[in-house]
Amino acid sequence: MAANNLIDKYKSANILVKLIVINAIAFFAVYLGSFFLNTSQFYFSRWFVLSDDIGSLITKPWTLITYAFLHFGFLHILFNMIWLYWFGQFVLNLFTGKRLLTVYLLGALFGGLLFVVSYNLFPVFNESRGYLIGASGAVTAVMIFIATYTPNTAFRLFSFTIKLWQIALFLFVLDLVRIPAGNAGGILAHVGGAVFGYVYAIQLAKGNDIGKWFENFMDWIANLFKPRTKKTFRKVHRTTQPKTKRSKPKESKSDYQKKIDEILDKIGKSGYESLTKEEKDFLFKAGKED
Repeated sequence: MAANNLIDKYKSANILVKLIVINAIAFFAVYLGSFFLNTSQFYFSRWFVLSDDIGSLITKPWTLITYAFLHFGFLHILFNMIWLYWFGQFVLNLFTGKRLLTVYLLGALFGGLLFVVSYNLFPVFNESRGYLIGASGAVTAVMIFIATYTPNTAFRLFSFTIKLWQIALFLFVLDLVRIPAGNAGGILAHVGGAVFGYVYAIQLAKGNDIGKWFENFMDWIANLFKPRTKKTFRKVHRTTQPKTKRSKPKESKSDYQKKIDEILDKIGKSGYESLTKEEKDFLFKAGKED
């Protein structure tokens, strides 16, 4: 009973809550699964993490999205979900849940692509191999998107008034500064997500929805899993009867008598004048046949 209530609440929740729930479920699934199987979290989720190896990406292209739902540390997922919920609320105040999902997933996609390209292009990464997990790139895309689209949206932080563009710019510059310090792969995903979020917002303000194709793609995927409504098939039998001098009514005897009874009941309750012309004609013909 409790499980059904939780499922109903999930179905009625907005996309922001659903994204957080999916991330939380994935986190606990990996955490507990690796514990019970006595293996590492990386090995347990190896089919869903994003590798910097292009060959691995070709055989597992879905990892460009799935990595953004994996976290191996509690603080990692905690802060990502806090930022997602906070900035996601601003997005939902102006846009539909589908657009928020588009920014999140495409932000993850472009963040992952920048990670793979950078690790295979720049010599500094030649001696190191890596993999990518976490929603940071997708969350950064959401943050930069709304901060670019409505930069002057302000909120109070203690006694200070801060605008969205100020906090977004601060976090983006902080990421750039931290690239040489460590976790370059994760920070490159932030940068990729940020670039996408910025371009998306700028183009949207000009009337160009560059994410529309992805929304259509998601609709197409969703329709594949929707049950098709079957049209009711009514079989019609046509029988050819020989012509006779006297045409008989098409109704069966029971239906024919039922119609007469209904007309007689109507006369008993409201009088003959309450009958329609069609009912009077029917009753007249029935009297002649009898």
